[in-house]
Amino acid sequence: MLVRYRVDELAARCKVSVDTVRSYQARGLLPHPRREGRVAWYSDEHLQRLRRICELKAQGLTLAMISGILTGEVDASEQALALALSEPMQGEAPPPDGEELLSLDQLSQRTGVSTALLAAIERQGLLVPRSSDQERVYTAADAEAVTAGLALLEAGVPLSELLALAREHDQAMRAMADRAVELFARYVRDPIRASAGSEAEAVEQTLQALQAMLPAVSTLVAHHFRGRLVDAARARLEPDSRPLGADPDSEEAR
Repeated sequence: MLVRYRVDELAARCKVSVDTVRSYQARGLLPHPRREGRVAWYSDEHLQRLRRICELKAQGLTLAMISGILTGEVDASEQALALALSEPMQGEAPPPDGEELLSLDQLSQRTGVSTALLAAIERQGLLVPRSSDQERVYTAADAEAVTAGLALLEAGVPLSELLALAREHDQAMRAMADRAVELFARYVRDPIRASAGSEAEAVEQTLQALQAMLPAVSTLVAHHFRGRLVDAARARLEPDSRPLGADPDSEEAR
């Protein structure tokens, strides 16, 4: 017997909203239903596909990555890397069970910052939502970052200057991140793929390399930036001082 579901029945079985079902359908993740007059009917094939989408979404994957997995455009190693990147790396504190996720309105209430200002901060790259899909959520760490930004404003830094700094920082970090990923792909992932005995072995070795390298790169960048920040502050406070390690005969040291 052919089992059929109306859109509300399909949504209820997967514990999502009707709007979510229609959104996935519009994105091409879910096949169009069969129509009989004005009624749209979904099958078990739709049910299994929707459950798979929800499963991958719960693992932290974006809808763009899920689309690639469902169409076969993303191979097993890429899927494994995407899943690894959605989880804490070694050395990072895992998120607490039942971590609270905040909507933009809730983040506004938590921090006392208007949603308009939060949206402006996000556009400059200083605030990054957990998901890049329609369901944009934020964490307690985002609230702490916004509070830190407020401290700078209260200290007297104009909002326009803070947003400009955020924009410049985001541009620089994007370029650095793209370069780091390029180096990882060229000198780590590709050689592993070429030498591994099987795809499963290549995935395992690549994940191990990623687990080791990502925290190391993050620590290195943060340490270097802090050092440069201290040097810049010292140079401003002490005009006659020069950056540590600078050549005394160089123009920078003069």
